Amino acid sequence: MEFLSVNHSGVLILMSCIVALVAGFTGLSLTRDLSEKPMFQKKASIALAAVALGGGIWAMHFVAMLGLKLPILFYYDAAITLVSALSAILLVGAALILLHFAERTPLIISLAGAIVGVGILVMHYIGMAGLELCRAVYSTGGVVFSSIVAIGLCVLAFWIAYGQRTNRNIVLGTICFAIAVCSVHFLAIAGTNFVPEPTLAEFGPSMSNETLALGVIFFSFVIFGACLWVSVTYLVAPAAKAESEDPLPVPEPISDLQIPCESDGSKVFVRSRDVLFVRADGHYTQIYTEDDRLFCVWPITVASKRLLPAGFLQTHRSYLVNPDRVTRFERTKDKGRCLFDGDDLPPAPVSRSKLKAIQDALAPQVGALGA
Repeated sequence: MEFLSVNHSGVLILMSCIVALVAGFTGLSLTRDLSEKPMFQKKASIALAAVALGGGIWAMHFVAMLGLKLPILFYYDAAITLVSALSAILLVGAALILLHFAERTPLIISLAGAIVGVGILVMHYIGMAGLELCRAVYSTGGVVFSSIVAIGLCVLAFWIAYGQRTNRNIVLGTICFAIAVCSVHFLAIAGTNFVPEPTLAEFGPSMSNETLALGVIFFSFVIFGACLWVSVTYLVAPAAKAESEDPLPVPEPISDLQIPCESDGSKVFVRSRDVLFVRADGHYTQIYTEDDRLFCVWPITVASKRLLPAGFLQTHRSYLVNPDRVTRFERTKDKGRCLFDGDDLPPAPVSRSKLKAIQDALAPQVGALGA
């Protein structure tokens, strides 16, 4: 079998690596602080992150392929090329759903990284199957080595980016992700040879390098624009965080506010000092006391406006806590919870973004802080 001679464009190789970096930074940044966002916004952010990461894998591959120089004219199957992009986006989306809707254990983080690594491999080999008038011939060593590198580096990238959700870790995770994407492509290509094919495939319409270039340029433009958009959040986040934490460190004593509730079809009023915590329940709230759980027509936004000035603390977007009734505070990694005296009372969760402020606010009155 006579193989074709292969050359590559150095400029396009460099550009493909930049695309991988930008896509990784955009996708990992879009998934920051999702625990504090409404469910619809959380789902939308994950979907956009999947498009950025999966689409970035696809764009990196085909930017590099545009730099592939063969001594014959070759085309791409448009349908197979589209399938390669969709496969990467769907597999990355599955990994992000695991990370943000399942308990984030070490096994889940490793599994998510492995899924993304498989997504890179699937995208690469489906994309290569779309070549027309030439065919890729793979070596076993190249396939195995690139597979190990892809999965290993993606697991490492997600361990770094999701071990602690700091800006530094997101940048380091971005670098690992970009290295994984680029390594798979170039290690696989290094072990790949090409042979001419006499006929075009009939799966989908043929697409020239020029047409492919237009699609890749458009998608890369979208990714770079999204990168600029998420980059702004790194500039405004410190100010917003400081603003959100200002009211919490020294809570005022709870005033005697009357809260309208319903119990067995009758309206009752509960003094705010008797309330342990308030939990959002759709468009209404549940009021927890030592002995009862009562229905309140106030939505959580109204309850916040009434009770925060009265000394309550907002530990989570769905919870308001009376600090005078908290008996114990427990911290587990980057989350926490407030515990109360009473039979069968659930704890009130403390979200990541409010953890330090709530801990500082409760320190004077809670005897022992959880580790």
